[in-house]
Amino acid sequence: MRMLRYVLPVLLFSASTVAPAAPVTVLTAARIHTMDPAQPRAQAMAYDAGGKILAVGGKQELLRRYPRAQRLDMGAATVVPGLIDSHAHVFELGFNRIRADLTGTRGKAEALQRLRDFAAHLQPGQWLLGYGWDQNDWLDPRFPSADDLDAEFSDRPVWLQRIDGHAGWANSAAMNAIGRDLSGDWQPDGGRILRDDRGKPTGIFIDDAMMLLEKARPPLDAAATERALTLGMQAAVAEGLTGVHDARVDMSVLRAYQRLADRKQLPLRITAFADGDGDVLELLCREGLYQHPSSRLKLRTVKLYADGALGSRGAAMLGDYSDDRGNRGLLRMSPEAMRAAIAKAKRCGVQVATHAIGDRGNRQVLDLYEQALGADAQRSDHRWRIEHAQIIAAPDLPRLAAMHVIAAMQPTHATSDMPWAEQRIGPTRINGAYAWRQLRDSGARLALGSDFPVESVDPRLGLYAAVTRADADGKPLGGWHPEEKLTAFEALRGFTLDAAYAGFAEDEVGSLAVGKRADFVLLEQDLFAVETRQLKQLVLLATYVDGRSVWNGRVGK
Repeated sequence: MRMLRYVLPVLLFSASTVAPAAPVTVLTAARIHTMDPAQPRAQAMAYDAGGKILAVGGKQELLRRYPRAQRLDMGAATVVPGLIDSHAHVFELGFNRIRADLTGTRGKAEALQRLRDFAAHLQPGQWLLGYGWDQNDWLDPRFPSADDLDAEFSDRPVWLQRIDGHAGWANSAAMNAIGRDLSGDWQPDGGRILRDDRGKPTGIFIDDAMMLLEKARPPLDAAATERALTLGMQAAVAEGLTGVHDARVDMSVLRAYQRLADRKQLPLRITAFADGDGDVLELLCREGLYQHPSSRLKLRTVKLYADGALGSRGAAMLGDYSDDRGNRGLLRMSPEAMRAAIAKAKRCGVQVATHAIGDRGNRQVLDLYEQALGADAQRSDHRWRIEHAQIIAAPDLPRLAAMHVIAAMQPTHATSDMPWAEQRIGPTRINGAYAWRQLRDSGARLALGSDFPVESVDPRLGLYAAVTRADADGKPLGGWHPEEKLTAFEALRGFTLDAAYAGFAEDEVGSLAVGKRADFVLLEQDLFAVETRQLKQLVLLATYVDGRSVWNGRVGK
C-alpha cells in the first residue's frame, strides 16, 4: 500500500529548536465517558491548542498539572467522544434543503399539495425536484405514476426521489427530457423501468434506471454543490456528529470538499467513499490514498453496489419476495463487474465497502470478498465492509467475523422498516434481518450510522433504536425482535470506536485518550444512567472538534 500522498511531512527538531508549548485547555465535567478501556471514566481532560489530548484523569490532578491552563468547566454535564456516522450522504442531506420535502406524507394527495406549494416559488418551466416519498407509508401502498403528476404539472419536468434513494417518480415532461423511447421490454443495467401492460413507462425508475433522469436534469454548478455540502455538514454537527463516512462521492463532490477544506470550512471529519468503479477510484489508484493536510478530509475507500433496497423491492433475494411472487430483486453490478472492481481496489490498496441489502446480495459480496482476499482475509488489515448487511441467510451470518469483514449497519432502518418488512420477506428470512446482536456475538465488528437523509441525521435516534428496537412511541412493547437489541454501551461503541476503526481512524478519534483528537460532545444527561426510552431525548449542549466548539446549543440561553 502506498503512503498517503497529501499528508503533511513530519518535521524533526533538536531539543534546542522545539517550539514553546502550546496553550492548554483543561475541561472538567461531572463525568467523561472516554470509551477508552484503560480509563473508561474521568472528570477532566487536557488538550493543547491544536486539539491533541494531553491528559485524561481527575479534576484536581489535571488542574495541578496545568495551573495556567484555560478552564472549561462543564458543570453537571456528561462528555462522550464525538459521534461518527459510519454511513451517510452529506451532499444529499444539504441538497434536500433546496428540494421539495415529501417525507412523512401519508398519501399522494398530501404529496401533491406539498409539490404545488413548492412549485409556486419556481420559475416557469423550471424542474421541480423533490425527495422523501415512501409509498409504504401511504394508505394505498402501490407505486404512484406519471399520470398523478401530469394532472398537476404538465408545464414543467418533475423528478422525485424516494426516501431510500433507490427509486424515483417522474412525470411525462421529465421522461421526455431523456430523449429516448422508454417503452418496450429493455432495461438498463443495474436498474428497472416499471411499465404498464402496454409496455409504457409508469414513471417509476428503480436503482440505476434513475440515472436516466439524473443525467437529464440540469446539473448543479460548483457553488451550489459547495452550498449543499455546507448545509449538510452544518446539520450534522448540530446533532452531535464530529465525523461522517460519506458513502458516495463523485469527482464534483470530492473537488468541492477539497475547496472547502482548503478554506478551513469543514466543521467535522469527512471520510469519503469513491462512487463505484469510476474516475474517483482511478484517482486513488493513480495518486494514492488521500488525506487533506487538515486531517478533516480523507479518501481511501470505494463504494460498490450489489443490489437495491427492500422498500422498492430492489434488494436481491435468494427466493421470491413474499408479497411479490416471481420478483427476486436485482443486482446492480454483475458478479463479473464487481469481481473486477474488487480486484482493482485490492491492487491499489483501497478499502472496499459494498452496499448489500438482500440475502442474495450479501452472499454475492461475501463470496467475492472471499475469492479476492484468499489468505489475506486473515493476515491483512483490509477492513473491508458490507454497507447495511440488512438481510443475511443463516449460513452467511458467521462469515463476516471469519473474514474480518465489518458490518456497517443503521439501527433506524430496522425501526422504519418493521411495519412491513416481514410481510415483504416472510417469517423465516426475517430472523436474519437487522441482526445486530447475532453479528456482534459472532465476533463481527459493528460500525453504526444512519444513512441520512434516508433516515434522520440525529444519532440519538440511532442509539435509541439500537437499544429498544421500538418506534418513537415505544412500540411494539418490548421491541421488535428484541433478541437483536444492543446495550447502550455497545450502541455508543458502534457510533464511536467501531465507526472510527471502520475508517482507519481509531488512533485519532473514537475515544478520549492521550494522543487522540479532542473531538467530543456535551450532553445534559448521562446516557448510561437514563431509561432507554430517554435516549432519543438526550439534550445536546455542544459539539467540539479539535477542542473547539463547532456547534453550541447554549448560546443565547
